[in-house]
Amino acid sequence: MTSFVGRHRELSELAGLLAAARLVTVTGPGGVGKSRLALRAAARAAGAFPDGTRLVEVSPVQDPLLLGHAVVEALRLTDGTARPPLDVLVEQLAGHRLLIVLDGCEHLVPACAELAEALLRALPGLRVLATSRAELRAAGEHLYTLAPLPVSPVRPGPLPDAVRLFADRARAAVPGFEVTPANAEAIAQLCRRLDGIPLAVELAAGRLRALSVEQITARLDDRFRLLTGGSRTALPRHQTLRTTIGWSHELCTVQERLLWARLSVFAGGFELEAAEYVCAGGGLEPDELLDLVSELVGKSVVLREESAFGVRFRLLDTLREYGLHWLRAAGEERRLLRRHRDWYLGVATWGEVEWFGPRQAETAERTGLAHANLRAALEFCLAEPGEEQLALLLAGTLWFYWVGCGHLGEGRHWLDRALALAPEPTEARAKALWVTGYMATLQGDLVAARPALEECRRQALDTGDDRALAYAVHRQGCAALIGDEPVRAAELFEEALWHYRTIGELNSNVLMAMFELGIAYLFQGDQESGELWLARVRELCEEHGEQWAYAYGLYALAYSHWMNGEVRLARAQARESVRLNHLFHDLLGIVLAIDLLALLETEPTGPNTPGDLREARVLQGAAHRIWQAVGKPFFGSRTFNGPHRDCEERARIGLTEQEFADCFALGARLDLDAAVHRALGGDGRPDGPGPLPGPRAAPPAPQPAPVGNS
Repeated sequence: MTSFVGRHRELSELAGLLAAARLVTVTGPGGVGKSRLALRAAARAAGAFPDGTRLVEVSPVQDPLLLGHAVVEALRLTDGTARPPLDVLVEQLAGHRLLIVLDGCEHLVPACAELAEALLRALPGLRVLATSRAELRAAGEHLYTLAPLPVSPVRPGPLPDAVRLFADRARAAVPGFEVTPANAEAIAQLCRRLDGIPLAVELAAGRLRALSVEQITARLDDRFRLLTGGSRTALPRHQTLRTTIGWSHELCTVQERLLWARLSVFAGGFELEAAEYVCAGGGLEPDELLDLVSELVGKSVVLREESAFGVRFRLLDTLREYGLHWLRAAGEERRLLRRHRDWYLGVATWGEVEWFGPRQAETAERTGLAHANLRAALEFCLAEPGEEQLALLLAGTLWFYWVGCGHLGEGRHWLDRALALAPEPTEARAKALWVTGYMATLQGDLVAARPALEECRRQALDTGDDRALAYAVHRQGCAALIGDEPVRAAELFEEALWHYRTIGELNSNVLMAMFELGIAYLFQGDQESGELWLARVRELCEEHGEQWAYAYGLYALAYSHWMNGEVRLARAQARESVRLNHLFHDLLGIVLAIDLLALLETEPTGPNTPGDLREARVLQGAAHRIWQAVGKPFFGSRTFNGPHRDCEERARIGLTEQEFADCFALGARLDLDAAVHRALGGDGRPDGPGPLPGPRAAPPAPQPAPVGNS
């Protein structure tokens, strides 16, 4: 969002290191510009990496066990299996030539070092560029220590980089600001007193709204004398940075300082409404927050960012850490973390409600924006004594995000931890159990799914929890379905739907139960009963504007039409299923429909249009790659594997051995977006039934209500 000033020599030297070494770590004090330099160097080196350069922001990840998940997510390799993320990365990046930038590793140095070393050993085409205040000390690491910007005296010719940076940022604060012979030496002196640290220079430039360069320098001298109580052994640059931030802190009003401290509980970005709820009270009135946030944006303490849902904000990590120090000193950290937890429990709860309706896609995106803060809230609940039930509730409530948006592996991580901490039979535990059983089933992990679902069922019967009983029976039906017991599965789905009707439940889960019952009947050969249930699913989806369950219903309808020999209609519905599931990044829905499309490619659509066995085999290769990120292919189910097996047999008969292998290999090289593009016919516009009919315009989304008791 701002210009890149200077660093020509550093960029050249870093380019040389990247060409010679596979692991390069840019080190230096906070605020010296490590991230900006690394990103610019990565952009310049992009041509040497045909499979791309990827940024992984490590700073929002607090749990080292989630580092691998964060890398998987940043590389858009979203994996829902129970496998360790390292295994997923090694498998899916095999043969690739790419550069990964690990930005902000200092708080997870051991985990980052271990991950980088393991990936580099396994992937010869990979290079890693890390930024950290401390070296990783990993095998083969090459360090590049970044110095502050030059602050040499002003002479005729080009200005020192620190002065150029000050002038550039000053123009943003005071339009028309220029370096002149009258002020050049004063600016250079100020930059020298700041040791040329970019963050310090930028903060100082922001003060020009109220002070002249000379006044800033004079006040800076005062603050140096006042705020130098750091470690005697720390580098002078570190002391200067702390002093500069402290000085910026001192120039804020009492209310601005208080808000700065309270905002430090947010991980990543946040909305104004979240800040108003979490930070108001105790000296800050809710209606003051907008002006206070605006003032902090103007003082370069808070960053303003645009999103699809309006303006969002965030603190730079260095400033967040500084604010957190003051929050702890004031004894407010736990209270603010509880309010933060309450807000994001509200985000999750409202998201679960909004998931059933026309705002599903918006809900998925909003929850994705809140992901870092949801992680922080979960971490707080798991670390704070007495919060275990809320950890269960939050992790279980997010089932729609874990399942519907491709985060099965991370969802199970949180649920497993919460279940281990809170064994008592509560309503929150019952929900966490059926969600865990559901996700394990989708991963093909029936060994873990069945005990969790049975415990949920027993607890529901013992406690009279009719809702938990309905969900437990429903998900036991799913386990039976992928366990190749369609008759037993149909019985369980019928029972679950009876329970749902009895308690008046209607949501996406209920529609999925209807879809699954329809599939169970189709697998038994009872096409009439299956199509009746699928028609009911489609009717309810259209009535409520539901698209996620609708996508699965389209897959089942496509399967049914294939059974009837209606190939064109089946292909159109399967393609629309792919498109909708891709909207949510639901890997399971995508891969089921692509595998069915592969079979449909083998079918003639007319007397003069024979099937395309080569394209069928390409789609099978693409599906195979996606299955590796979901779990066991076809859940380990012989029944779900039927279309794939039929397609494979037809292709093996009609293609040469070389064609059979080459087409599969071509498909297996496609990433997710390319695979979806191919499945949709190459132009990305399916000839399916089109977007789901729904309400003409959804009313504005209300803000999530915080949930909790603080």
